[in-house]
Amino acid sequence: VGSTAMNAESSRSHSIFSVLVEVYNETTRKTTTGKLSLIDLAGSERADKTGAKAERLREAQSINKSLSALCDVISALSTNASFVPYRNNKLTQMMQDSLGGNAKTLMFVNISPADYNRDETLGSLEYAARAKLITNDAAKNADSEEVAALKAEVAKLERQLLGGAVAAEVGVGVGSSSSEAAEEKRQS
Repeated sequence: VGSTAMNAESSRSHSIFSVLVEVYNETTRKTTTGKLSLIDLAGSERADKTGAKAERLREAQSINKSLSALCDVISALSTNASFVPYRNNKLTQMMQDSLGGNAKTLMFVNISPADYNRDETLGSLEYAARAKLITNDAAKNADSEEVAALKAEVAKLERQLLGGAVAAEVGVGVGSSSSEAAEEKRQS
């Protein structure tokens, strides 16, 4: 928490709270999954209005950079661009599944009635208007028992493969003991 000339108690950050829900229906033998993300974005700041200096100024620059990257993503999604720049910022990477594809997105915008904050208010409303243009096809995420079993098998095989890669780096063959590996080295 930090203070500026515009805000006495600012979190100086974005926050993302996600709830993952998985439901198994014993009758249909399907697993349905869902995710609810509540995202609180820090407001953009103008250095001349906030009076920010040193560390507060660097925080404001970082906040503004992430909001600009999010604006680029929203613009690309709202115009159905062939490329969406999710990887330009950590914030947009984390929000990717909340913005595009199989998601419903709802944005609440806090604005100031003060004449002094007119530019920030207009910017926020334009931001929200662009976000409103995003169209996604949200569908129910349901896997049959067969698909869920296959996904579990793939995960198990990936873990085994990674375990083998770690063992190979250390010089131990997959499925062999360290004494067998040492014997193999001596013979070669």
